[in-house]
Amino acid sequence: MELHVKGFDGLTNAELYEILKLRVDVFVAEQRCAYPDLDGRDYAALHVFYEEGGEILAYLRVLPAGSMFPDAAGIGRVIAKRRGEGLGARVLAAGIAAARRSFGAGKIKLEAQCYAAGFYEKAGFVRRGEPFDEDGIEHVLMELEA
Repeated sequence: MELHVKGFDGLTNAELYEILKLRVDVFVAEQRCAYPDLDGRDYAALHVFYEEGGEILAYLRVLPAGSMFPDAAGIGRVIAKRRGEGLGARVLAAGIAAARRSFGAGKIKLEAQCYAAGFYEKAGFVRRGEPFDEDGIEHVLMELEA
């Protein structure tokens, strides 16, 4: 299994297809949530993923400050294809490291689905504010300080 950290222009066609397919399979089909996944932010993002034999096993995107949050880098679209194997924690740690290394991020924010907030808390994120509805799913703003 190999870790990749790539800008949009560095992705191969096959990688982009597999990333988008995984995002749609989980966030649209599995969670039955029609939302605009193709939001224009992928161009500015770092795409952090674990791949094995052409299969994307875990993925997230890291956004520079100003793209998602005015005062912090952002992490989103966190997915592990095979759950319960620690892949989510591994890709999250890699995403945090990429945000710090590539964007100099002192603060990182994300909008977690409420059921997954404990997962992010294990990585050091802290809940900020009250839960809110986004596309029919309860989310909470979370923040990680340097």
